[in-house]
Amino acid sequence: MINELPLAPLGAGDLIDRAVRLYRRHLFVLIRTAAPPVIIVAGGWILFSICARKFFATSETSDLLLYGLLWVLSVVIMVAGYLFVLVVMGGATRTLVAHLLRNEPVTAKATYNAVRMRFWGLLGASLIVLIWICASFTAAFIGWEISAFLFIFGAMALANVGPAWLSAIVGGVGFLLATIVALWVFFFVVGRVAYVPQVMLVEGKDVFASVGRSFSLARGNVRRLMAMALFTTFATYSALMILLIPLGWYGYLSGVDPWNSENWPAWYAIAYSVLGPLSSIVLTPVWMLGLSLLYVDERVRHEGYDIELMAARQLGELPDVNVLSPLGTALHSLEGKPPPPGPPMSSGRVLNLS
Repeated sequence: MINELPLAPLGAGDLIDRAVRLYRRHLFVLIRTAAPPVIIVAGGWILFSICARKFFATSETSDLLLYGLLWVLSVVIMVAGYLFVLVVMGGATRTLVAHLLRNEPVTAKATYNAVRMRFWGLLGASLIVLIWICASFTAAFIGWEISAFLFIFGAMALANVGPAWLSAIVGGVGFLLATIVALWVFFFVVGRVAYVPQVMLVEGKDVFASVGRSFSLARGNVRRLMAMALFTTFATYSALMILLIPLGWYGYLSGVDPWNSENWPAWYAIAYSVLGPLSSIVLTPVWMLGLSLLYVDERVRHEGYDIELMAARQLGELPDVNVLSPLGTALHSLEGKPPPPGPPMSSGRVLNLS
């Protein structure tokens, strides 16, 4: 069956292949799902590019203040858009699990209904994830910068006592090793919080419990997370080049120098800023599906979640009594439930607690 999980855990290549196949099967639904947050990010980038050009071109103090404030506003809009992307990822995972469990249709409405039920909790969790990502990137970048500087400095020192080709090889290999180690450290740290939105909507946990749960699930996911990130990045930039080349040719024929951004007309600057988010709209669903499948695969590897899903499909779900997996429900209910009734009182006898 199409929506059946394989019993064997997914490797990096299998994960990408399954995400792409699901993406092809639900192409337009997934694009509609990813479009709202990416459009917000695109609006922020357009405002950012316009303000950046105007800020350095004007000499009026009032205009500088205005463009500076708009610049800050554009950054806020972009951050809000990226937070919204993380929020929607949680809803997309719930929709995927519901599709695997009950063969429910994959729709944008189902994703956003799930997001609406836990929006504020998802927003807080996504803010924690975004801060964690920024801190991890800063730490990894500083480590990479120091390591690359040491290797380059060592290669320069080696050039004074040895052949130039040897110093070039040492510098190049050291730079490459520093980059690989920095990427591994970044994804190792970021991977700890990769499943926070998914845990909230699939397992029904609160914000801090979801963070702890994500830490416990994220074991040995660095290679697959790196593979998904690199695949999505290269695919996004490939799509961007496909869109940029026609724009560059059209601008060149219209008298625009594509290499001199300071003299770009407004229409070209706006079109250039839109193309990046437009390519992201097409490829962001692959990243959403990849993280969703990675979360499911982690539970398959560590908890036998595929058996749990198959049992729920064949025998019906267990009562949602907040019991830990594998005895709990395969998909937590988002709707509030009344507390269970207390035990019946025996008639004719009163219990005295005094």
